Amino acid sequence: MNTVAARPIASERHEQSRARYPDSEGYVERDGIRTFYEVYGEGEPTVLLLPTWSIIHSRCWKMQIPYLARHCRVVTFDGRGNGKSDRPAEPEAYVEQEFADDALAVMDATGTDRAVVVSLSRGAERSLLLAAGHPERVAGMVFIAPGLPLPPAAPRASAEHDFKAPRESYSGWGKWNANYWLEHYEEFLEFFFSQAFTEAHSTKHREDAIGWGLDTDAETLVATQLASRFADEAAVRELTARVSCPTLVIHGVDDAVRPHDSGAALAEITGGALVSLEGSGHCPQARDPVKVNLLLRDFAESTQPVGARVASSRRTGWSRGRSRRKRALFVSSPIGLGHAQRDVAIARELRKLHPELEIDWLAQHPVTKVLEGEGERIHPASEHLANESRHIESESAEHDLHCFQAWRRMDEILLSNFMVFHDLVESDQYDLWIGDEAWELDYYLHENPEQKRAAYVWLTDFVGWLPMQDGGQHEAYLTADYNAEMIEHIARYRRLRDRALFVGNPDDIVPERFGPDLPAIRDWTEEHFDFAGYVTGFDPAQFADRETLRHELRYAPDEQVCVVTVGGSGVGGHLLRRVIEAFPEAKRNVPQLRMIVVTGPRIDPATLPKVEGLEVRAYVHNLYRHLAACDLAVVQGGLTTAMELTANRRPFLYFPLRHHFEQNFHVCHRLERYGAGRRMDFELDGPAEIATAIAEEIGREVDYRPVETDGAARAAASIAELL
Repeated sequence: MNTVAARPIASERHEQSRARYPDSEGYVERDGIRTFYEVYGEGEPTVLLLPTWSIIHSRCWKMQIPYLARHCRVVTFDGRGNGKSDRPAEPEAYVEQEFADDALAVMDATGTDRAVVVSLSRGAERSLLLAAGHPERVAGMVFIAPGLPLPPAAPRASAEHDFKAPRESYSGWGKWNANYWLEHYEEFLEFFFSQAFTEAHSTKHREDAIGWGLDTDAETLVATQLASRFADEAAVRELTARVSCPTLVIHGVDDAVRPHDSGAALAEITGGALVSLEGSGHCPQARDPVKVNLLLRDFAESTQPVGARVASSRRTGWSRGRSRRKRALFVSSPIGLGHAQRDVAIARELRKLHPELEIDWLAQHPVTKVLEGEGERIHPASEHLANESRHIESESAEHDLHCFQAWRRMDEILLSNFMVFHDLVESDQYDLWIGDEAWELDYYLHENPEQKRAAYVWLTDFVGWLPMQDGGQHEAYLTADYNAEMIEHIARYRRLRDRALFVGNPDDIVPERFGPDLPAIRDWTEEHFDFAGYVTGFDPAQFADRETLRHELRYAPDEQVCVVTVGGSGVGGHLLRRVIEAFPEAKRNVPQLRMIVVTGPRIDPATLPKVEGLEVRAYVHNLYRHLAACDLAVVQGGLTTAMELTANRRPFLYFPLRHHFEQNFHVCHRLERYGAGRRMDFELDGPAEIATAIAEEIGREVDYRPVETDGAARAAASIAELL
């Protein structure tokens, strides 16, 4: 056996789709075949996540790794045949003992003396072989949907007998056939994962699995199927008789690939615990990750000797209800800075109604920038949050962000952040949770309603995922499916949201439907939400004396001030560069022009071109004061900045991001209702068009619909009733 040493991971190498990246990675070579492994976290115990069938690789554990790595050390590896591991051609290379020996080699290479071994489906055989052959290395075993020859037989059992024989028909499990795989590999993947994920609204899970299946090929998969495996129940019993460590079996009752009762039989044979998941299919680690993560955490901790257990972060004390302080936990979406500004305003009003209320914030950059400026308390658990803004930025192109698809691909990050929230509220007592577009909180609470421990408030300024036209029928289907799942959540657990507040008014809601055969968005929202009106976070009357304000901000009376800003994310760099390119011509058109480019906290000013006479600033706290004082603003299509300008009655140009459904539909609809702003098109409007628009709009008198000033107070009054 040869081992390629583990190496540290450089952060700049990281793709942006993971919630946590490995602390080290490497290869171990055995009999000429290289196996790729990763190590996360530190401490005891070590959890070894085994590979399942080579149809997918170790990313199948993506929902477990970030959470478990905060509680223990995690080792995972790509099984031979997929991922970054080798793909030998001969079936003999895929017998189960080879996978078990690979696992042992990975344990040696990573310095793992003993581990809790977790397997999924076909990984059950290699798990038993490892534990029976090396009992001193296995502290316990968890089997998820174990794929073992225990009664009752798997649905494909009859097809396995003539796996290599050609057939006239390949319908249903008849597709379990070598010829079909070789000729229709992707179609087989689609069929198989439709059986693995039988739960409704599993489009993303199937999409992931098919993508991982395409990381290998049909020839390799055929070789894995031709490799010898356990023959019958007697072989399983012979092996389990040599296993003495604690075991846990987790099995979905609705598993269409491996019958639930076969998992129950394994639990009985091993004397282990059985957790049956009602309504779950073959891959609960992906479809029901909160429950599975908690089961894995508790089992791993239980395998440790009492004297060696790491002190749990979960609360060990208790205080009587009357002795508890009034406390609220605020979870504010980090996608931009608008949520933070309005949430601080709501928190300020809440404290007026309940002066004794303590508010903690579970937040990440760039929201923390605003909170720090306001002197708010950011909970230390926030350091464990995976950065959502970084992911969104990684998904963007030139003034282009496919917002819906980027959000779908953020599923691992959202789950990881929900688990941070879960552990926090498990250890700390709060009377109230407030989530401002905290999608992870709302989704996983509805998926796991037993986790609700406090009054819960949901805030949003838009309702309904909408498809972009060039996404075609497929995207229309996906957005409708996501909307339908949300509607079903609310219908089943309407009690879960103690308050649902729409930041705006009924007329601000787009005149669209959630999808075919689904309700109209406005009708449904009016039934299920209260309306707070818009929350600006300030009173425009404060800036009625613009002359005094401009003097405070050091703007000269004869200057024509243009503020260019793209909010708190790093997505707007391309727009800033184009406006900078337009500045010389705009300056010729408007000689008194003073242009100030505000990059925000996530764009480095040094990355922008330097132009004589142009000012570039980084983050500006309370930027709305400068927007109130300016003669014109050039902005992206985000709602907060646009509505701040609307409230202050300032002219502005706005450029919605391509493929950003919220900016193109929800925000534009609202701005049209207010008669605010001049919509521009990044594809059509170059520097010359921008310079002309600046000259036409700067200092123009506007006639916008007034924006209410009591939105924060109205929201706070509604929330305060829960205290």
